[in-house]
Amino acid sequence: MESSPETGEDILAVARRQVLERGAGLSEEQILAVLRLHDDRLEELLSLAHEVRMKWCGPEVEVEGIISLKTGGCPEDCHFCSQSGRFPTPVRSAWLDIPGLVRSARETAETGATEFCIVAAVRGPDTRLLSQVRDGIKAIREDGNDINIACSLGMLTQEQVDELVAMGVHRYNHNLETAKSHFSNVVTTHTWEERWETLRMVGEAGMEVCCGGIIGMGESVEQRAEFAAQLADLGPDECTMNFLIPQPGTPYENYEIVEGKDALRTIAAFRLALPTAIVRFSGGRELTFGDLGTRQGMLGGINAIIVGNYLTNLGRAPSADLDMLDELKMPIKALSDTL
Repeated sequence: MESSPETGEDILAVARRQVLERGAGLSEEQILAVLRLHDDRLEELLSLAHEVRMKWCGPEVEVEGIISLKTGGCPEDCHFCSQSGRFPTPVRSAWLDIPGLVRSARETAETGATEFCIVAAVRGPDTRLLSQVRDGIKAIREDGNDINIACSLGMLTQEQVDELVAMGVHRYNHNLETAKSHFSNVVTTHTWEERWETLRMVGEAGMEVCCGGIIGMGESVEQRAEFAAQLADLGPDECTMNFLIPQPGTPYENYEIVEGKDALRTIAAFRLALPTAIVRFSGGRELTFGDLGTRQGMLGGINAIIVGNYLTNLGRAPSADLDMLDELKMPIKALSDTL
């Protein structure tokens, strides 16, 4: 039995009182105790995380689709990423045209999704990219589509933050990826602090902040706890939970896939650290969990999901995820509730 470092009590009893009843997220030391729970307590942990999600977020699930506006050729060396131009991966640089962007937004809206995220593989946006985003958003609106538009365009200046606000972007995704103490093992071409600064400016400008990372990049269990606590300090509106997909040609191509029970324990721990945030199933869930584990995650703290394909990896058919939500009696969040 893992106990709380502060009180010596059973950590799940402490979490029930602290997180479920009061809505106060766990501390780093408490998160670590959760991550060290034995497998025979996993069901109990997932049940508590689901209770926390239901009490502080409700039963609705936010559905999102993502599209790559600019793929490949990124100058950064994020060791997990097949879009880095520094590694011999199969991904080649390409741009999506505006009609393709509009079509993708329309197809996303037709699934019932309320979020459409425009992503670019860049260090940060240049004038051309921002112009494409501006024209794309305008074309999406002229198509009669009122879906919420989010962006993930790398690190920003204050001027670029202000431009995105003026375009009507309501949420910005910029992942910290991993714990601060592990970041230099994952990326060397920019710093964790540079990413944090972008997130600070985004939040202060009034856009919603989406920030998470990738589990399974060689971090220790202590660093997973550190990462969850750092995210709690940031206080994002949304936390993305990705699990490493070892990409051919990258430094992590031979890394092992995160084991399902370990991944579920991590999801629940992050929910207990972030009781009121949107916690989204993102990349790698199909590989790490399969169908059964995905259902367990939805009943273990998750309350949002990306449907369809990811940036350079295939996902499940949207209909499969929508059918799963229907079977679980989890309503899809309505667009009018997100505006």
